[in-house]
Amino acid sequence: MANLKIANLRKTYGNHPVIHGVDIDIAHGEFVILVGPSGCGKSTLLRMIAGLETITSGDIRIAEKIVNDISPKERDIAMVFQNYALYPNMTVAQNLGFALRLQRAPKADVDQRVSNAASILGLEKLLDRYPRELSGGQRQRVAMGRAIVRDPKVFLFDEPLSNLDAKLRVSMRAEIKALHQRLGSTIVYVTHDQIEAMTMADKIVVMHDGIVEQIGTPLDLYDNPTNLFVAGFIGSPAMNFVKGTMSATGMTDESGVTWSVGEGHAGSGGRSVTLGIRPEHIRIDPQGYTGKVYVVESTGSETQIIVDVGQNRLTCLIRDRVDVRVGDEIGIGFDPGLAHLFDDKTGARIARAGRLAA
Repeated sequence: MANLKIANLRKTYGNHPVIHGVDIDIAHGEFVILVGPSGCGKSTLLRMIAGLETITSGDIRIAEKIVNDISPKERDIAMVFQNYALYPNMTVAQNLGFALRLQRAPKADVDQRVSNAASILGLEKLLDRYPRELSGGQRQRVAMGRAIVRDPKVFLFDEPLSNLDAKLRVSMRAEIKALHQRLGSTIVYVTHDQIEAMTMADKIVVMHDGIVEQIGTPLDLYDNPTNLFVAGFIGSPAMNFVKGTMSATGMTDESGVTWSVGEGHAGSGGRSVTLGIRPEHIRIDPQGYTGKVYVVESTGSETQIIVDVGQNRLTCLIRDRVDVRVGDEIGIGFDPGLAHLFDDKTGARIARAGRLAA
């Protein structure tokens, strides 16, 4: 079984630590995405799994075998890079079969595995072309095909879609997800795009400054972010945050607006907190909080409205078309049970606002 276990993994460049004791368990067949902002350590972690970066301390196990000191070619992994890394002087067929030829695999076996990979990825008519004759999406499929022919224990993807245009990224996301479902392979995938992570992963690892902030399914991270960083990173548009102080009637922000946080907040008076509200959980409500419209953006199927309420600028995602204009005063509301409260000192989530612990 091609499971992957990372235990107390650390990486230091000189006196500068970049990976701080990471622990991740990946089951056989899981599609796990490492996500986080640039510089968070996700690509460094992937390269350590691949054997392209040395390990300062900790262990990496692939199929229960410690691979810390094993060379990349002996780890039985295949990596798909951001820049495709195709050989320009080789045809698609030659690129696909190159690793197998290096292993001196029989020609019939090479031809069969190249043919299978080409069939899976729709490359049959492109086998005689050179990389310069391919589109970006076709080159990426060739890069994936080169990994498939090796039949590795683990696939590693390092931001493979970042060089593609927006429309092609959407279609390639679907292709990679379908490929995983067809092959049932273990995949570790790095991206800074949380939309990719939400739509593709079985499990997401959110990283920040070399540590793992939270691990969970996409919906678990969305519904139950463990802290302010995860709450702000997962979800598009991003979660709204309002800082304030707890009182007997709710949470009062710095501009004097009191926000309802539902029942169960007795004993929390005076506590400095941040209220988190997702844009899609805000509705237009004439009886709600009064604000002035700052921006209106309509995509046809939904309308994004940015509203100033007191000193807070909130993004509202309305699923219907609404007749509002910049400068209008409108009322907005939300279900307190869908909001979140975070402790200002630690950034940790206290609870769903409507079920705040005493």
